[in-house]
Amino acid sequence: MAAITAALVKELREKTGAGMMDCKKALAENDGDLEISIDWLRTKGLAAAAKKAGRVAADGLVGVYIDGNKGSVAEVNAETDFVARNDAFQALVGNVTKLAADADDLDALKAMDYPGTGRTVEEEISHNVATIGENMNIRRIDGLSVSNGVLSSYVHNALVPGLGKIAVLVALESDGGTGGLEAVGKQIAMHVAAARPQSVSIDDLDPEATERERQVLIEQARESGRPDNIIEKMVEGRLRKFYEEVCLLEQTFVIDGESKISKVVEDAGKAAGGTVKVTGFKLFVLGEGIEKKEEDFAAEVAAVAGKK
Repeated sequence: MAAITAALVKELREKTGAGMMDCKKALAENDGDLEISIDWLRTKGLAAAAKKAGRVAADGLVGVYIDGNKGSVAEVNAETDFVARNDAFQALVGNVTKLAADADDLDALKAMDYPGTGRTVEEEISHNVATIGENMNIRRIDGLSVSNGVLSSYVHNALVPGLGKIAVLVALESDGGTGGLEAVGKQIAMHVAAARPQSVSIDDLDPEATERERQVLIEQARESGRPDNIIEKMVEGRLRKFYEEVCLLEQTFVIDGESKISKVVEDAGKAAGGTVKVTGFKLFVLGEGIEKKEEDFAAEVAAVAGKK
């Protein structure tokens, strides 16, 4: 049996919000397997509402850029929020985001010429580290394009246009006109920032995520002691609820609190004289998934002052 360490118990607590003893028991019951223990706690109703693993704050900026039928999003990290408010850093992120629209991947972006410097993007990052005095890096980039439609974006907590803490890019394809689609796309982008969907549709959802959710729901239903035919109906009903939480087209539009996103898109198509389809979205949340060291500034000051 795997050793149940204090660090493992702590990690499970952070990911689920469950009590220490419950976490310890979950790990003991599941041979120290973290992911299975998370599901075990959910099955027993002991896990707090969905806490995403590793979603802690990190500094820097995310950016979004649209040029005609193509668009890009990028995240550039720095050590402090102070740097994010630096004009030079903002210019760096803005240029990196624009260049990302023509880059196939992160390595290709780093090798591109940075405008007006004679340096590559990677060399410009190193230059800014030396100039600004903080470590920084381009963490990720992504993009979308459309053939006949529009790209729309939204930036939450924007410091300057196109740069902020949350960036969303949405692609809408249309076989009719595009009149009014930019406004609809902007609203859907705002919805994505608020509702954080995992996929556009049920068909796009990761099959492993769906199956994992199904197994958790089956075990929860069995706890009720109901017969198998009732359990099956219970699971299907709860799966529909799951889809409404994680699939964009199944979610309730945050703007009006009533319509499904699928209905909003359908109505947009009618207004444009054809059909409209959401072909993709990109959501970048600053620092998502980055483990950031927590600093105890009081202890640091005390240490400098020679106090214990």
